[in-house]
Amino acid sequence: MAIAQKKLRFDLSGYYLLGLIFLILLGFWPSYFSKFLDGTANFSNYFHFHATVLIVWMALLIIQPILIRKKKIKIHRLIGIASYFIIPLIFLSIILLTHFRTPKGNLIRESDLEGAFNSFKDIVILSVAFYIAIKYRKDYQLHARGMIVTGLAFIEPALIRFNFRIITDTTVAYLLTIGILYSVFIFLIYKERNQKTARWVFPLALVLYMMAHTFVIAGVDIPVWRNFVTWFSALPITS
Repeated sequence: MAIAQKKLRFDLSGYYLLGLIFLILLGFWPSYFSKFLDGTANFSNYFHFHATVLIVWMALLIIQPILIRKKKIKIHRLIGIASYFIIPLIFLSIILLTHFRTPKGNLIRESDLEGAFNSFKDIVILSVAFYIAIKYRKDYQLHARGMIVTGLAFIEPALIRFNFRIITDTTVAYLLTIGILYSVFIFLIYKERNQKTARWVFPLALVLYMMAHTFVIAGVDIPVWRNFVTWFSALPITS
């Protein structure tokens, strides 16, 4: 007798994504959240805006699958409409914060080029994942995978900050971070290996991450990218 293979339970993903809250606190507590307790939270409004919309998005990712599990479909769909507004705000917050942090003209360093690349990389991957989720919103399997990828995008920025604090070698910290991120995707791909449909979303996301990380490791200080970042930083967007 064939043994039935367990499928990924996407209706439970809201509970699993609660773990990302711990990871976010782990990564950003010393540099952001703790500053509100000791009175040193002198961040720009761009940073607060960015943090706020991401927190709202994380809350949405946690609540939505729980509503599905509780069969609150109408509420799920109503809240889902908010995603059409939140995602553009996330993109705007990334652009504003990146522009604010990037020096102007000849002051741009290689680390600034890398930081800008990572920001735009996040926008691209979030765009692809959200597009999948919305295009296939009537296909539960594809919709759920697309939304989960938007949540997994939180792993790298939070984890890399934690690793940079505990590992002195930045290269080792970076490789460890992306290694853990890849492991999450590989685990998901392995778990759904026997599924007949919708199996291409996690592999696609993994390939996009691998392409972006390969570019970072090879070095982003190339003329075309430096010219773009120089042009971008000179735009009158932030002050």
